[in-house]
Amino acid sequence: MLTTDDITRIADAPLHTWPGAVVVSIVVLALAFAVHRIGARILVRIARPYPLMSVILRYINRPALVVLAIVGLEFIWWEAPDTLPLVGVLRNMAGVVLIGALTWLSMRSAAAIGEAIIQAHPLDTADNLEARRIHTQARVLARSVMVVIVIVGVGGALMTFPGVRQIGASLLASAGVAGLIAGIAARPVLGNLIAGLQIALSQPIRLEDVVVIQGEWGRIEEITGTYVSVRLWDQRRLIVPLQWFIENPFANWTRSSAQIIGTVFLYVDYRMPLAPLREELGRLVEAAPEWDGRVQVLQVTDATERSMQLRVLVSSADSGLSWDLRCRVREGLLAFVQTHYPQYLPHSRAEVSAELGAAEGALDWLPAHARAAASSTAARTEADPVANRGGNRGGTRDPRAASAASRPPDEIANDPAASRSN
Repeated sequence: MLTTDDITRIADAPLHTWPGAVVVSIVVLALAFAVHRIGARILVRIARPYPLMSVILRYINRPALVVLAIVGLEFIWWEAPDTLPLVGVLRNMAGVVLIGALTWLSMRSAAAIGEAIIQAHPLDTADNLEARRIHTQARVLARSVMVVIVIVGVGGALMTFPGVRQIGASLLASAGVAGLIAGIAARPVLGNLIAGLQIALSQPIRLEDVVVIQGEWGRIEEITGTYVSVRLWDQRRLIVPLQWFIENPFANWTRSSAQIIGTVFLYVDYRMPLAPLREELGRLVEAAPEWDGRVQVLQVTDATERSMQLRVLVSSADSGLSWDLRCRVREGLLAFVQTHYPQYLPHSRAEVSAELGAAEGALDWLPAHARAAASSTAARTEADPVANRGGNRGGTRDPRAASAASRPPDEIANDPAASRSN
């Protein structure tokens, strides 16, 4: 009768040679594949009523197969005798590959949980603020966990080598200097990781948020472990590091609500009546499907030397509808003014005095030097040298001319002497 030792000896017999070990390994791989296939089908049927479990099973399908196969091979090679050539190398490689497979399985599990949470909260609803909050937290936290898993997996794989373990012990002995050096070297990575956790918890931005960054308008398209992708209005992509959102101010139009008020500016003449414009604005927004019925205001907000500035405020459910509504209102009001009040579009004004024009026309017949003298600001007194030079070019002044200049015209007309002198 066979005993346990006999069964063990028979099972170990093929492992003493490489051909036997290869055959046993192939059998183990086939058995692992069959177990995985049967188990996967059973679990899929059990998890069919549960969407969360279905997503997780779909994500971990291949990593679970790899882990199961590596575990079977690891068991076979550890059971092989130490005298088998190269078995030690295979054992070390199997250990490293097993750590890598477990790391892959853990990463896919974290990603599966995040994706299941995201699918449970779709964004195709009218008010998706809560869904966007959950999406952002799920994606950022899942990626942060995946980064930690990768770091632990790489560290575990490296520690399987004796030389690396010795280096690790030396580093632990000088933990202060090593920690300082590692902190300086890994500052960008750790900074982005911490910034990602801050964004996931405090949520200054969320997926599909409308933001304005350094004058660029766009939507948050993707949040990764190191950067944020912003989809601009013209289909460009703005790549912003995670730390930038923690250290710099920016505008978030959908932080608490997607509702927004749009602004339209018009410039018209001062004489433009405002009541017809307000009535036309009401008619335009009532007929616009983009208007949400909250705000519609027309006010005079500024006045310049040429025109007055009109500001129109209209509200919409989100920024995209607000843009379309602003364009609709602007085009409608401009068409209304052009059709009914074209004379009240902005004008350039210039006022010319009639008296000044007549005086300039009366002097057109005089010579240039005479017009200059007539427009002079000279005092015309005896002390004025300009007046003296104009009165007598010979250098002497006629007393009769001076006397006649100082007398009224009626006295000069009745004075015979003055008449003769003239």
